[in-house]
Amino acid sequence: MFYWLMKYVVAGPLVKALFRVWVVGADRVPERGAVILASNHLSFIDSVILPLYLRRRVSFLAKSEYYSGTGLKGWATKAFMTATGQLPIDRSGGKASEASLNTALQVLGRNEVLGIYPEGTRSPDGRLYRGRTGIARMALESGATVVPVAMVDTEKVMPLGSRLPRIRRMGIVFGEPIEFSRFAGMENDRFILRAITDEIIHDLQDLGAQEYVDVYASSVRHLRPVGLR
Repeated sequence: MFYWLMKYVVAGPLVKALFRVWVVGADRVPERGAVILASNHLSFIDSVILPLYLRRRVSFLAKSEYYSGTGLKGWATKAFMTATGQLPIDRSGGKASEASLNTALQVLGRNEVLGIYPEGTRSPDGRLYRGRTGIARMALESGATVVPVAMVDTEKVMPLGSRLPRIRRMGIVFGEPIEFSRFAGMENDRFILRAITDEIIHDLQDLGAQEYVDVYASSVRHLRPVGLR
C-alpha cells in the first residue's frame, strides 16, 4: 500500500513536476509475466525514478548497508527503501550471493518485475562497465524476459557523493525485450553466462551511448582517491 502511495501521491507527482523526465519505449515492458529490468547505474536516484514510469510494481536488489543504519537517519533510510520496493542483499560473496540469487528468484517466481544493475554498483565516472553474470543466472533459472534500460543524465541530477538532487531533466530509454530460452538448462555454464551478460551490456551501450570499459566498476571505485567524484 505504501509503495503505491509513494508512487502516485507523494514522490511520483513531485518528481514528474520537478524533473520532467523524458521516456522512450515504456510500452516494451511486458504487462504480464516475470521480467528483469537490466539497467545501467549512474546515480542513487535510478531506483527511485525508474519505477515511477511503469504501471507494474518494480522490486530492486539493494545493498544491505542501506538497512543497517542507526538513529533517525538509519530508520528513515530503511523505511524509504522498503516503501519503494527495495530488497536488501549481502554483496560479500559466497553463501551471501546465493541468498541474493534466491531472493531475486522468489520475486520472478511470482511473475513480478525485478530491477537489476548488471554492473553491480554505480558507475564512478558515467561510463559503462563489465557486467556481473548473476543476471544471466537469474534469467536462465527463472525463464524471465530481460528488458535493457538506459538511464540518461541521472548522474548529473544527483552525482556520486551528493546529498540533494539538482533540478534538471533526465531520461529513460527502454530497449527491446530479450529472451534466452535457447540456453535453458545451461545456467551452470560460465561461458554461456558470460555471453548472455555481455549481450545485455552491449544492448545497454547501444541504448545509452555510453563509453564501455571492460573491467568491473567496483575495482575502479576502489582505486579512486578519496573525495574524487
